[in-house]
Amino acid sequence: METVAELDRITRNPAVMGGKPCIRGMRVTAGMLVGLIASGHSYEAILAAYPYLEEEDIRQALAYSAWRIEEIEIPLPAA
Repeated sequence: METVAELDRITRNPAVMGGKPCIRGMRVTAGMLVGLIASGHSYEAILAAYPYLEEEDIRQALAYSAWRIEEIEIPLPAA
């Protein structure tokens, strides 16, 4: 897994999307890309819909999400 320093396409700026992690300073959040993948969209479909993105952007959004999940413990309700 990448370290945070290796996720150079993930940026945060309070003036862009409320400070959410974005892709290369654009108004595309890492969470949006993760959500698209989770809902079944392929890399190809995402890149066709957002031609200014690159495959590495999607990969880093997924890696960032995985890193955040490992770093932050969120209590879940008991089953």
